[in-house]
Amino acid sequence: MAQATTKDLTTLPVGRLGLIPLISCKDLGEKVNEWLIQWRKERSHEELDSFAFEGYQRESYLIPVQTARFGSGEAKCTIMESVRGDDIYLMVDVCNYSLTYSIGPYENLMSPDDHFQDLKRVIGAIGGKARRVNVIMPYLYESRQNIRSGRESLDCATALQELVSMGVENIITFDAHDARVQNATPLHGFETVQPSYQFIKALLNHEKGLHIDNDHFMIISPDEGSMNRAIYLANILGVDMGMYYKRLDYSKRINGRHPIAAYEFLGPNLKGKDMILIDDMISSGDTVLKISSLLKERGAGRIYICSTFGLFTNGLEKFDEAHKAGVFDKLLTTNLIYQSPELLAKDYYISCDMSKYIALIIDTLNHDQSVSYLLNPVDRINHCVSNYMAQYDEK
Repeated sequence: MAQATTKDLTTLPVGRLGLIPLISCKDLGEKVNEWLIQWRKERSHEELDSFAFEGYQRESYLIPVQTARFGSGEAKCTIMESVRGDDIYLMVDVCNYSLTYSIGPYENLMSPDDHFQDLKRVIGAIGGKARRVNVIMPYLYESRQNIRSGRESLDCATALQELVSMGVENIITFDAHDARVQNATPLHGFETVQPSYQFIKALLNHEKGLHIDNDHFMIISPDEGSMNRAIYLANILGVDMGMYYKRLDYSKRINGRHPIAAYEFLGPNLKGKDMILIDDMISSGDTVLKISSLLKERGAGRIYICSTFGLFTNGLEKFDEAHKAGVFDKLLTTNLIYQSPELLAKDYYISCDMSKYIALIIDTLNHDQSVSYLLNPVDRINHCVSNYMAQYDEK
């Protein structure tokens, strides 16, 4: 079985480890760096003093880069130190809308397109000199444009092909909207990582009095698209799952779409049960809040909304009102993308830190070992739940 902890890594590293978090991912990258520094200082190896481990234990694995802009708004990247022969891990948050750049007197917000272009600039500056280039892109760029309908572009597939054509060997993303997009680059590494364990860990660390069993707990999918996530988590926890599907009125079209006639529930009786409502992303939040209100009408207990990516494109006012009305109890998202200070200040919000998990993946890949164990959270979730439920055995 693959290693359970970072201390069990015994193989030689692929190359000197280098971490390049773009400015969009600066805070998360610094946390990942801290974990790597800590583990490698504690680790021993019989060949630690050999040339194969050159640069293995350092004060920092961060490699500084600059992405300066010309007055026209065009940009370039400069890497501030040599990366020749290094095993490079680039980190980018294409959803970080807090950053800007200037064109003359105008201040422009950086879009996902801008962040993706900056990523390609860094890869271009590496210029093929690194031993291996890996991209960690938590929110997969253009992941919602994964299939073609009519005369549409296939942007996600095109972006992945661009990256591998520039020399990227591994692409690591989280909770991809549709993992089948990896078919665009079948001969290169592509991993979509689920934060299931981090959701359960954060929830149980913050909430008291939960009973994680089939009589008291459920997992709910807000639509058919998230059904696999709900089934997976429900199977691990040994609880029932339910889902809502949208019944459309095909006799009408509004703004090019068939309107929703009703939300229909499929699942067992949920009255009195606490539950996790799980989805990959919250955009405006309309869907999860609507489903939460419907669950409350059916007699649901505590409702915990879990989403890998919290975009909150229409702000947080609707969530404030819904929480005040008792529609949901807690909201959990990860720190894989930008979190506004306003969001972090909400008393109903729980942030799920992913930095340790990312550091584990990087540390393992740098030693060219399998990440299968890290990608399978079943044992860790079961251990976490068992420890939590032990409080009832003691009474």
